[in-house]
Amino acid sequence: MSVRRLAEASVQPASFAFNRANTAAAKHWIKKYPKGREQSAIIPLLMLAQEQEGWVTKAAIETISDMLGMPRIRGLEVATFYTQYQLNPVGTRAHIQVCGTTPCMLRGSEALMDVCRSKIHHDQFHTNDKGTLSWEEVECLGACVNAPMVMIFKDTFEDLTPERLGEIIDLYGAGKGASVTPGPQNGRITSEPIGGLTTLKSEKAILKATRDREAKEASKAAKEAPDAIAVPAAPASAAAVAPSNASKPKTDAPETSPALKTPSAVKVAPAVEKAASVSAPLHSAANANKAAPEVEKVSKQRNGPKTKAEPAAAFKAPEAKAAKPAKPSLTDKNRPAGIERPTLVDDLKLISGVGPTSEGILHSLGIFTFAQVASWKKAEREWVDGYLSFHGRIEREDWVKQATALAKGGVAEYIRVFGKKPV
Repeated sequence: MSVRRLAEASVQPASFAFNRANTAAAKHWIKKYPKGREQSAIIPLLMLAQEQEGWVTKAAIETISDMLGMPRIRGLEVATFYTQYQLNPVGTRAHIQVCGTTPCMLRGSEALMDVCRSKIHHDQFHTNDKGTLSWEEVECLGACVNAPMVMIFKDTFEDLTPERLGEIIDLYGAGKGASVTPGPQNGRITSEPIGGLTTLKSEKAILKATRDREAKEASKAAKEAPDAIAVPAAPASAAAVAPSNASKPKTDAPETSPALKTPSAVKVAPAVEKAASVSAPLHSAANANKAAPEVEKVSKQRNGPKTKAEPAAAFKAPEAKAAKPAKPSLTDKNRPAGIERPTLVDDLKLISGVGPTSEGILHSLGIFTFAQVASWKKAEREWVDGYLSFHGRIEREDWVKQATALAKGGVAEYIRVFGKKPV
């Protein structure tokens, strides 16, 4: 990026003030940001100043910085960073931005720049003799399918030829820019083919095809529905039920677990499934002594009833690799002593780095409270980390410190320690 500097002092006005309409607009923008974050409004306020004056002056930067209670050097940093701000005087009637990115270049943007050189000035950012027009080359303006194109103020003029751009420049130079209709200049509608639509011409045909497809899918689903909920009879032998795609058996395990699980023989009740997926309220007395039993209840429903004829051997999960533990289990014999069953349930998603999937894994391991996480030593951290798909997250995002603050005083203590709300 080229160095962007303020205009020479000789062309800088002595002061700046918003007019009545822009003063109201500035206040409106400032109110959009939370208390203490008003400085974020500097970008729209600088744009208001540019629309009012035609370019961003040194006085405007200083005045806006003072309005927002920010150091003037910070305002200067913003104004000189973004190329949308003109730091030197431009044409009073039009400043033409010619897109020079690849699609427009391939469609003739160089010829458009030649028109600007001949009609306005040979060099960019210089005005014509009357000071009414100026131009510059810019990067993509977002109308690639209608290349080549230019932007004047907030309007784009697309599908240009050198001749048409010359006419537009003459109209703006004569003060008749408002008479030019923005958009494609060759008669096409938005970005449709110049000859009109070639596909999707009949909405009626499209809707009929959609209805026919939906009806066919609904009929197929209705036929398959009884098979989907039927409880399979106990097979006579393990070999009789071995699936043909044994290499990829169904599994109800979380995505983060590599374990393979026996397909469920009984469909879990929707109400119970929904209840198990909803986070329990923080420190709810009604949840005391209920968290772990509910997990076990849903687990039993998913696994189905065990019978003597159940071919456990045919669906036996392969042994886990040494680098990754097996599926999370409340009865893991390697479970460290520091991880015990809870009596209350916390919203573990308040810990940064714990999403719904990670929270589900923690629950399956019997971890439901901030206090449990806060008490983890090295053994507990390494044990839990083994069940996560992104290893090292516990240490990297310091779950223990976060949980300690939440266990001590909830969100208020978290804000005091970390300076922000938990997300």
